[in-house]
Amino acid sequence: MGKISAPNLYYKVHCQKRVEIDDGAGSTVGDFATQFSVRAGFAHLRGGEAVIASRLENKHPVIITVRASSQTRQINSDWRLVDARDGTAWAVRDVTPETDRQWVSLLCERGVAA
Repeated sequence: MGKISAPNLYYKVHCQKRVEIDDGAGSTVGDFATQFSVRAGFAHLRGGEAVIASRLENKHPVIITVRASSQTRQINSDWRLVDARDGTAWAVRDVTPETDRQWVSLLCERGVAA
């Protein structure tokens, strides 16, 4: 994505956290629930041995960048992001706050269990 700026945030993602939901039969099941939605920029990873190995396993790594806020600072590797356009789910693998404190970069992977 290069230099991060507001115009790079073309897309909208739903930030989801796993929560325990009552199934109505007296027990709970874990499922993802949307906590908030934000604008995001996608930078698809292209090279390197790890990226190529992931692609061979039908996984797709990407860096998703969001604006830093009190909400986005809550995101950790237990969360997932869902693309609002097509419903693609991305498991969050790593969270890196940028040094300028304006952005949060999320290493995410599609095609894996969240």
